[in-house]
Amino acid sequence: MASKQFVIIGLGNTGYFLARHLTALGNDVLAIDMDPMKVQDITATVSQAVIADSTRKALLASLPITKADGVVCCVGDNLETSLLTILNLKELGVKNIIAKSTSTAHTTILEKLGVTDIFNPERDMAISVAERMNRPNMLDYLPFMEGYSIIELICPERFVGKSLKELSLTKKYGIQVIAIRDPLEVAPKIGNIADYVLRDQDVLFIIGPNEVLDEMKF
Repeated sequence: MASKQFVIIGLGNTGYFLARHLTALGNDVLAIDMDPMKVQDITATVSQAVIADSTRKALLASLPITKADGVVCCVGDNLETSLLTILNLKELGVKNIIAKSTSTAHTTILEKLGVTDIFNPERDMAISVAERMNRPNMLDYLPFMEGYSIIELICPERFVGKSLKELSLTKKYGIQVIAIRDPLEVAPKIGNIADYVLRDQDVLFIIGPNEVLDEMKF
């Protein structure tokens, strides 16, 4: 799979760990912050790290952001900086913008600016912890779109020894296994997995409606 190019603006805890993880997944990451120390701390980890004030459109225009597969604005603590950054990205023609929000009001303003992909780390983490507590087998939880989520869980005992074709999860429940990961293998199995026979240590990535995932009680 070809690597993608991402831009992370703001190297607080969220931006720092996001940049590192995207790099670890094999992507090219440009990290931007106006704090020289934060840029220095991540320089050795990412493809490129730049000291820049994202509220200055001319500076952003000089960087390769319009060709990126995604630009993530992780500036959340300073509302003015966050909004000016988003406005600059919009005016520069960046299409795939993901923005961090720290409050309901922040989210509302971001939506007014046309940002549709918004995340709130504290809220999302709280939801993820609650979901894992509710489903003991679940390893992770990711809100996907309105009413839908992706969950990562250890293969339920009742699925072991059966293929996805046999289980017919999409037809019966409207959920779909989009990938399977063997803990001993680096890359997950994606595509052409209908005939794969599930094992007890397999990790399943399942997408589906929230109400169905809740009812299934994996």
